[in-house]
Amino acid sequence: MTEVTVKKGSIVDVVKLSMQIPEFHQPHQENEYRLRLEDTPHLIAIAFSKNAAVGFKVGYQRENDGSFYSWMGGILPDFRRKGVARLLADYQENWARQQGYHTIKMKTRNRLKPMLYFALGNGFNIVKVDQRESVEENRIHLEKQL
Repeated sequence: MTEVTVKKGSIVDVVKLSMQIPEFHQPHQENEYRLRLEDTPHLIAIAFSKNAAVGFKVGYQRENDGSFYSWMGGILPDFRRKGVARLLADYQENWARQQGYHTIKMKTRNRLKPMLYFALGNGFNIVKVDQRESVEENRIHLEKQL
């Protein structure tokens, strides 16, 4: 695999990448990112291969409990199962640790099995499930101690 590097990025980078992630039926637009990230500590991490963006991870401080919320992320299909998600997760966790956070929190949906498998394999624990009308849309809350 070509070398992949991770750097801080922008909302514009993330929105452009989101449009290329097939699982995102209605990707968030710039205004939603600005609403969540404005005036709060946050991180936008972008994975690059040969100067092209191939994945991202966005998180922010959602609560004042020492946790960092890993909100959105995605990898272009051609770059999946090649370690890109792990690089982005490691980057985010190291950054969060340096900022003084002690927990990473995230949510995923039951239908997004690869994300669920990745989180569990990366040390996250399921702490809660929000039931929805369709079991595939259940929200699974996960946490990882740093």
